[in-house]
Amino acid sequence: MKFAIIKERKNPPDRRVVFSPSKLAEAKKQFPEAVFTVESSNIRVFPDQEYKNAGFEVSNNVSDCDVMIGVKEVPIEALIPNKKYFFFSHTIKKQPYNRKLLQAILDKNIELYDHETIVNQKGFRLIGFGRYAGIVGAYNGFRAWGLKFNTWELPKAGPLPNQAALIQELNSLNIPNIKILLTGSGKVANGAQEMLDAMGITPVSVNDYLNKTFNEPVYCKIDVLDYNKRKDSKVIDNFDFFDNPQDYESNFMRFAKVTDYYIAGHFYGDGAPYLYTREDVKSKDFNIKVVADISCDVDGPVATTLRASTIADPIYGYDPESEKEIDFKNEKAITVMAVDNLPCELPQDASEGFGEMFLQHVIPAFFNNDSDGILNRAKITENGKLTEHFSYLQDYVDGKG
Repeated sequence: MKFAIIKERKNPPDRRVVFSPSKLAEAKKQFPEAVFTVESSNIRVFPDQEYKNAGFEVSNNVSDCDVMIGVKEVPIEALIPNKKYFFFSHTIKKQPYNRKLLQAILDKNIELYDHETIVNQKGFRLIGFGRYAGIVGAYNGFRAWGLKFNTWELPKAGPLPNQAALIQELNSLNIPNIKILLTGSGKVANGAQEMLDAMGITPVSVNDYLNKTFNEPVYCKIDVLDYNKRKDSKVIDNFDFFDNPQDYESNFMRFAKVTDYYIAGHFYGDGAPYLYTREDVKSKDFNIKVVADISCDVDGPVATTLRASTIADPIYGYDPESEKEIDFKNEKAITVMAVDNLPCELPQDASEGFGEMFLQHVIPAFFNNDSDGILNRAKITENGKLTEHFSYLQDYVDGKG
């Protein structure tokens, strides 16, 4: 089996890669029968020479390989027919902008495996960049705070080499006695929590967060049953919320009343209540001044997120009264950081971590007859058709959905 680590061709350029040189060497050691070739790239965070030094062929032509492994969408003109491809295709939610990409994949008889569809038997994702989104998102939120209030000027995350460098910058700050709220319980929220803990910010309970004042900055990490409540006031469990979101309403405003900086690291499911609405933001009880919306659901559950921002221009202001975008330094503005590709700003760490997960869960499936069903569950297309599990995309492919 011949694997190619392909060049990232999407704009804006993405410096991440699925396998770093050291992790690829580890893969070769574990699976000596595998052949790995690296497609030459002038933007990758790891230079071609590092792969050569690790003993791998670096080539401008990888068309003799069987499996193509990348990060972002592959441009249609770069797709090689009759191959297996791994990348984030952004098609499984019927994203209109990638309809032609999925059509081309079918036309070219490509077997598509989306990193998002690599799940265990219970449907939980096995690999992703979520932790790194959380790490960079929390950092960017503190950067936004400093720019909003002219209290400090943190450098952008992108030019810094790794998470340790981000932490070093944060630890140089004199954080005021603010209350920081973090929503979520998955990899994104945990990544953000890593940064708060590394700064020595004190975690506090929901009860203390809501009812006490502190002489130091504190944070509270909350999950779905903290900021949602059943309409009939029963308390059941998280699974009831996921199964019956229509039976719940938001209880977030009790947190908004006492929060200064909010980090949105939760997953938002269809049908769940919005955390806060545009009407909520108009309330005199809404105290949040800076929002780092890592989840970045535009016009969704975090009502201040009007659009995704960019790494080049990551911050904008939200005016509660007009419900429009304004300068984030305006005294009326709630400052919003809503970059939707945050891991791109930490390419080295993100690549190392992603490769570790890919080596653990995906590469073995090619050599153990897919004994855990990893490939079977993840496969979106085969023999020019959608697989059964992804047949719901047919109307999307046909231009109807």
